[in-house]
Amino acid sequence: MHFVSWIVPITSSFEILLLLYVATIDVATRLIRNDICLVLALLGVVGQLDSPMQLLESLISAAILFLLLFMIYQRGLIGGGDVKLLVALAIGLPLTGVIQLLTITALTGGVLALVHLVMRLLPYPRLAPAGSSFARRVYAIERWRHLRHAPLPYGVAIACGGVWTVFSKGL
Repeated sequence: MHFVSWIVPITSSFEILLLLYVATIDVATRLIRNDICLVLALLGVVGQLDSPMQLLESLISAAILFLLLFMIYQRGLIGGGDVKLLVALAIGLPLTGVIQLLTITALTGGVLALVHLVMRLLPYPRLAPAGSSFARRVYAIERWRHLRHAPLPYGVAIACGGVWTVFSKGL
């Protein structure tokens, strides 16, 4: 029991930091790296080492989630990185946590979609000159991506759902 008292907050903190990194990288590149998903999955396993039955339940629910998301991926409705990220997070969560993750991800994904729809109505910015604020540069790049019908950075929504779920299980 002593092991759990310090390992869960540490793994949760690393998960949150990695999720913030994933969101940033997804906005910048629209890619979710495999190694980050692997580390998130391993952190989920380590965080449940005190409860083998809980770990087994998590692995089963993650496998079912993978099968469902893979079918959606096959239809071109979700990206492969999004599938990897959701499944990696599910490995560290009980079934109720997976449901919470999917719910919060869907809600934040809806907000993300609305923001992107509103951004399409805004005027096209000129190139951000040297010394422009970070927000202006991101806006200029995102607006340019909208004109080219680039996909949403849904890793941001998944990261929000993941951070919410990790905080819900306690730090």
